[in-house]
Amino acid sequence: MALGDFDDPSSLPAALEGAAGLFAVPPLAYGPGGTDAEREFSRGRALSDAAAAAGVEHVVFTGIASTPDRLPTARGKERIEDYLRERIGLVTVLRPVRFMSNFLDSWDIGLGGIVDGVHRHVFPPDEPVQVIAVEDIAEFAGLAFDSPDRFAGRTLELAGDAPTPTEAVAAITEATGTTVRYHQLTHDEAASLGPEIAHVRNSWAAGARWHADIEALRVVHPGLRTLADWLKESGADALRATFRGPRQASVRAD
Repeated sequence: MALGDFDDPSSLPAALEGAAGLFAVPPLAYGPGGTDAEREFSRGRALSDAAAAAGVEHVVFTGIASTPDRLPTARGKERIEDYLRERIGLVTVLRPVRFMSNFLDSWDIGLGGIVDGVHRHVFPPDEPVQVIAVEDIAEFAGLAFDSPDRFAGRTLELAGDAPTPTEAVAAITEATGTTVRYHQLTHDEAASLGPEIAHVRNSWAAGARWHADIEALRVVHPGLRTLADWLKESGADALRATFRGPRQASVRAD
C-alpha cells in the first residue's frame, strides 16, 4: 500500500509510481461556510499533476451527478474534471447520484439516514429520486479500465433505481422488519441546517432533477442494482445494525 496526502502534494508522486490507471475518488472539502470548492479543486489539481508526472495513462474520476443549476457540492469536482482532461490522455468521468448507503448515515445534522424511525430529507415524498449502490460505481470503473477504447473520453451519469422517498422507506420497512417513515424538510427546517441544504431544497422545489438513463446503463452493466437488490444483498443487514442503537426505530409486531 502506498500512502499519499491530498494536502501534501509532494507525497503523491511516490504513491502513484508505476501505476497505469488511477481510480480517483476525491473527498468533499468543508470550511466554515460549507463546501470548500477551492480546497477541493486544489487537492484534485495536485492529484492530477502527480498522475501526469507518474505517467498514469487512464484516470477514472468520480464526480457528482449534474443538475441544471449546479449544486454547490458539484462545483469543485467539475473544475477537477476539466483540469484532468488537460493533464491526462485518457479520462473517464463517473457522476453518481445519491448513494443507497446514505440511508445508513445521518451526518451530524440528522439528514439523509434514519433516526428514531424517520428518514429526513429535502425531496418531495412522492417524486422519484435516483439512487445508486456504491458497488455499482466500482463496477463501472472496472468496465472503464477493462475497455478504455469504449469508455475513455466519456462522462456517465450513474443511477441504478429511482424510488420515491415514500417507496424507499416502504422497501426498507419490508426488508428490515422495522417501521420507517419519511419526512420532507420544510423550507425553514432546511434553512436551519445551512445555506447549502436550503439551496438543494429550493432547487428541487424548482424542478432540478438528476437525469441518469438507468435503462441505458443497465445495457452496459446488466447487474445494476435496484434498491431492493441492495437491501437484499447487504443493505437490510447494515440498516438493522444501525437500528440497534438507543435512538432508533421501533420494530413492527407483524
